[in-house]
Amino acid sequence: MNLEIRPLLSALGRNSTGAVLVALQVAITLAVLVNAAWIVSQHIRQIEQPTGLDTRDTFAIEISSLSNRFNIAQAESEDLAYLRSLPGVASATASIGIPLTGYGSENGALWPDPARHGTQVQTNVLDADWQTLSTLGVALLAGRNFRSTEIQPLSDGKPAQPLSEIILTQALAQALFPRSDALGKTVYNSRGNPLTIIGITHNFMGAVCECGVPFYHTALLPEMPGAGGFYAYLVRARPGRLNTILGEAQRHIGASHRDAVIVTTMTLSDAKEGFESDDRNMAIFLSAVTVVMLAVCCLGIFGLMTFNVGSRTRQIGTRRAVGARRHDIVAYFMMENAIILTAGALLGCVLALLLGYWLTAHYSLPRLDLAYLLAGVVLLWLIGQLAAWQPARRAASVPPSVATRTI
Repeated sequence: MNLEIRPLLSALGRNSTGAVLVALQVAITLAVLVNAAWIVSQHIRQIEQPTGLDTRDTFAIEISSLSNRFNIAQAESEDLAYLRSLPGVASATASIGIPLTGYGSENGALWPDPARHGTQVQTNVLDADWQTLSTLGVALLAGRNFRSTEIQPLSDGKPAQPLSEIILTQALAQALFPRSDALGKTVYNSRGNPLTIIGITHNFMGAVCECGVPFYHTALLPEMPGAGGFYAYLVRARPGRLNTILGEAQRHIGASHRDAVIVTTMTLSDAKEGFESDDRNMAIFLSAVTVVMLAVCCLGIFGLMTFNVGSRTRQIGTRRAVGARRHDIVAYFMMENAIILTAGALLGCVLALLLGYWLTAHYSLPRLDLAYLLAGVVLLWLIGQLAAWQPARRAASVPPSVATRTI
């Protein structure tokens, strides 16, 4: 039996409502499937990105002032001296933010041009001293670390004087100076103050947050934190001593300052788990929604094919009586389903591209990879054909004698 397209289209035209609804369902499913898969891949990519930090042995204690009687500069000096004296501590520092949490995240922009012309580079900033890099487990690629004499102390809750040095991650340095070596060059902050790049580190994540700053765009400034009344201690314990040191540090600092309170304590491994949880949960949610939509789409295809087979029983029997073989009947209904799937896929491609463009424009997602669109079309087409296979086989089992009966 020859399968000509015109008779197939004519048969579909006589029952166009079901075919149109299933084609629309296929189109919507494809648009959601492709973009959901693309978003899931981006979240998985974020989860797999290395933090660049020693998350296993490092913990953080966040402090907040309760009154203006609290001498932040004195407290930081005493607490750091205590922490660094503990035998189980490898290094300790104070910072405005806790890496991987968004707590105390301080973002700004840097320019390579003194007039601040051209594109600004968004940056996550951490206050730092000479032990910050060793505490975070970050190594220098070029240049040097801050010296103890270069760290600006707090004076009446404010930095003592304008800063003049800065340390950048490799990614941030390349963003500012893509065609040359950044070491020794000068960048300018939003106030126009010049900052000399004295060191470039391996890429690591700062106090990242959902604010459009690339994860590895981190800068270190040589100043003590606390101008806003809150700050955090970052402590890197020696292997196997983290829990012991965390307990001792929490008890000592909590009892030492009546006019301040410990807001939170956490290990960086917990911070990493929390940082990844949003991406993981979103990936699971979108995957579940996609699976449900695929199942509903398959049920729609199965239902339409079952209805078509049931309503054409006499027609199928007639074809069998005039010589149509079983595989001819199966091929007929599979081709009919393929036409519906193809029409839905073409419309779905348009919807998928429009949805992808909207997501890129409104949520700064990377542009949809067309490979995902192609894979989605093939996957949905194959699944749709599998959904129609059983009703098509049922149609092929109709005996020729049905043609002589009154339906």
